[in-house]
Amino acid sequence: MLCSYSYNSGELGRENLQSLIFSPCKLQNLQSFCGTRGFLGFNFHSQKQRINPKGARVFPGFKLQCHSTTVVLPHKNSSRKRKKYGGVLPSILRALESGNNVEDTLNSCRKLSPKEHTVILKEQSSWERILRVFEWIKSQEDYVPNVIHYNVVLRVLGRAQKWDELRLCWIEMAKNGVLPTNNTYSMLVDVYGKAGLVKEAILWIKHMKLRGVFPDEVTMNTVVQVLKDAREFDWADRFYKDWCVGKVELGDLDLESVADLGYEMGSAPVSLKHFLSTELFKIGGRRPISKIMDSSNTDGSARKPRLTATYNTLIDLYGKAGRMKDAADVFAEMLKLGVAVDAITFNTMIHTCGSHGDLSEAEALLTKMEERGISPNTKTYNIFLSLYADAGNIDAALKCYRKIRKVGLFPDVVTHRAVLHVLCERNMIEEVETVIAEMKRSGARVHEHSIPVVIRMYVNEGLLDKAKLFLEEHLLDDELSSKTRVAIIDVYAEKGLWAEAENVFFGKRDSGRKKDVVEYNVMVKAYGKAKLYDKAFSLFKGMRNHGTWPNESTYNSLIQMFSGGDLVDQARDILTEMQKMGFKPQCLTFGAVIACYARLGQLPDAVDVYEEMVRVGVKPNEVVYGSLINGFSETGNVEEALGYFRKMDEFGISANQIVLTSLIKAYSKVGCLEGAKTLYEGIKDLEGGPDIVASNSMINLYADLGLVSEAKLIFDDLRQKGRADGVSFATMMYLYKNLGMLDEAIDVADEMKQSGLLRDCASFNKVMACYVTNGQLIACGELLQEMITQRILPDTGTFKVMFTVLKKGGLSTEAVTQIESSYREGKPYARQAVITCVFSTVGLHAFALESCETFLKAEVALDSSVYNVTIYAYGMSGKIDKALKMFMKMQDEDLEPDLVTYINLAGCYGKAGMLEGLKRIYSQLKYREIEPNESLFKAIIDAYRSAKRHDLAELVSQEMKFAFDGKQHVHSESEHELDEPLSGL
Repeated sequence: MLCSYSYNSGELGRENLQSLIFSPCKLQNLQSFCGTRGFLGFNFHSQKQRINPKGARVFPGFKLQCHSTTVVLPHKNSSRKRKKYGGVLPSILRALESGNNVEDTLNSCRKLSPKEHTVILKEQSSWERILRVFEWIKSQEDYVPNVIHYNVVLRVLGRAQKWDELRLCWIEMAKNGVLPTNNTYSMLVDVYGKAGLVKEAILWIKHMKLRGVFPDEVTMNTVVQVLKDAREFDWADRFYKDWCVGKVELGDLDLESVADLGYEMGSAPVSLKHFLSTELFKIGGRRPISKIMDSSNTDGSARKPRLTATYNTLIDLYGKAGRMKDAADVFAEMLKLGVAVDAITFNTMIHTCGSHGDLSEAEALLTKMEERGISPNTKTYNIFLSLYADAGNIDAALKCYRKIRKVGLFPDVVTHRAVLHVLCERNMIEEVETVIAEMKRSGARVHEHSIPVVIRMYVNEGLLDKAKLFLEEHLLDDELSSKTRVAIIDVYAEKGLWAEAENVFFGKRDSGRKKDVVEYNVMVKAYGKAKLYDKAFSLFKGMRNHGTWPNESTYNSLIQMFSGGDLVDQARDILTEMQKMGFKPQCLTFGAVIACYARLGQLPDAVDVYEEMVRVGVKPNEVVYGSLINGFSETGNVEEALGYFRKMDEFGISANQIVLTSLIKAYSKVGCLEGAKTLYEGIKDLEGGPDIVASNSMINLYADLGLVSEAKLIFDDLRQKGRADGVSFATMMYLYKNLGMLDEAIDVADEMKQSGLLRDCASFNKVMACYVTNGQLIACGELLQEMITQRILPDTGTFKVMFTVLKKGGLSTEAVTQIESSYREGKPYARQAVITCVFSTVGLHAFALESCETFLKAEVALDSSVYNVTIYAYGMSGKIDKALKMFMKMQDEDLEPDLVTYINLAGCYGKAGMLEGLKRIYSQLKYREIEPNESLFKAIIDAYRSAKRHDLAELVSQEMKFAFDGKQHVHSESEHELDEPLSGL
């Protein structure tokens, strides 16, 4: 099993998709709620009503007042457009955007007012340019530093995650005597929070408190959003409620427990200690006491939010936390106070209902939204698209997608990502291609995160050319991020398509852009899936030369990959190198090496790795102990197995079914019935009871001890539960056959065949052996044909059964010896000749003749044994003319007829009534031109009888008695050759 961390394309396709659809603080939508359906009071059709103290009728839960005078905010277009400015501002902004010389552009202008300075700063999107513009503004003689300018610059620097530049700007602001305002702190909390630096964002509130600035509602709302997005729901709720009573209490907030999201967003990590030690919190003016008092609640009364955005955030918070009653109370309070509801409010409620499984209430909310004059926006339809898709109603989801344009709106990037994800997940190729074509016509591009999702769809359907073409088209427009490349490579890796994965990995990219370590890791995974271990190792060795160093995951993946492929020496070498590099292997990694050693029977090495694992402080788990116990159990070393079982107990690890089953196997190997029975009874008390391996081990133990009734009891229980497998049936056949209970053995064999459990060579061999022992040679031949039809190659055990069939079927000892010798020497067509001979012997002539045709087309020189088999097969099937042609061809190839040839020819002559041919062979035998042989005498006798010349048959019979002095040489074949103990149970 590989342990490389990688980005699954499905995960990447969905990454932040829910937050984009449902996050009011980002794209004015609501993120997917978590929690239980604890509150179900969203039904607009409920007959129950509640009367508030003022007499207004309100529906329970998230309800709109029937006669509400709540203000409705006008619908805002969410697309950001540059404001229209008069005077010289448009020309200045255009010049700054198109030119590089900021100073010359600004110097050429007339004297600008502070307000115009502010506009110019706000319209700069580049952090480098805004710093140059700000430096120019500050260089003007009459410039007076003001907090608005600093706020604008700090926001741009924060959004660009230029923390050092932000620090310098903050220090300068303090030196110039500019006091931070609520807007300053709100902005700082926002940019740090959105960068994933949640701890640092909250520390700005501590700084704010120390400087005597009480958060206003906007700042409070920003803090709640940051904590909410970090899933610190309780702290978000506490901060809001403290704010309502005029407090800001963060003293006991454990900042180290707050999860930073910065690593996921690509920002450089900032340690808490470093952040606190910088000038950021040592600098900043303190506000006058009078202003501190003015900004906080001094009369003891509870303050209430007044902004729609705050209530939307709170509803979102409680919804995500699963506190539906609190969310409903916030909405009711919003209506009670006359706070305006907007599209975001309705979007929030719609998603809340839908995500809790009540689409009918969500649809009712949409109706109410339109009744109150609030037009659904693109985000509204995005929410419904996602909700319908999650509910499996694809038609409704596509209808939402179509309706966006129908009502005069435009699908946005979230719409396209959502609809592509929905369709690709269900492999709806035609619909996906239609959506992509519509996007191209409207000038929209497929979002980068959707590319792996589309490629996965094509790969799942086997359309590799389309997947390649789609990727190439995208690469013409944009460079892929490392994260996206990883997801695409992983798509191919999961399907074992290493060449396609390799093309993406080595594909064209921007010059100077090196491959990320995660790309190497997932490429290693692709090679591992395809068992191309040399390529994986070569890639690992070469990655440093390209400026990328392996990480812990690289080593873990390689070690587990090599261990899984039984390349334990390479795995051990990399394990040693990993530790030298300062990495600590996972328990899973140590366990993979131990399991490999145990599987290969190298138990001393497995023990060495175990001891090393304990020495470096990695605690073994039940898998590690299971591997060791199973390894010693396979060798019958019960004491060692029990020793590790006791160590496992000392570490406080409970034994599972696998471990106990291994111990049963150990007891079974040494024939210790009582120990095995005790463990087996113990497994019965565990959830699920004994597995098939434990049950088969017990059946095998009972079989070895000849305890039929006990074995049958377990076997019958497995059959009744439908859990009996091929090993169960084979063991019972072995038991019955060894005890001479052939009828019972045949019954088990027939049931095994009817149950469809003949799936491998071993299972076929067991049933065929059972049939041979009982003399059912035709049934054995039929099974052999079925085995060949299923393209299961016969192994050594199969040929052993076939040679027994030939001996029992009456084939001469000389013929069996000759064909067996050719098989063991590996001569051309020897294996096929054995199979052909079996088919002829048991009377399945059609199958035998098919093989004969193969021999006739052979392009290599055939051995005389193959010619003999062909003559025998044609003769047995009555094709005498073909048999004689093969004899003539044999002579043409300068192969002299041997004893087996004469035996087969005698049979052919007898069936055809060709007495002259028989006389010729008999004459050669009589006059010692052919060495006297009992099998040949018998073949001639049988041939004369077949030709109805019993007189001649009697004559030859007398001659045979005289030749061998009346001694009879009877060949008997021990049937015990087939009675071998079952291994590998």
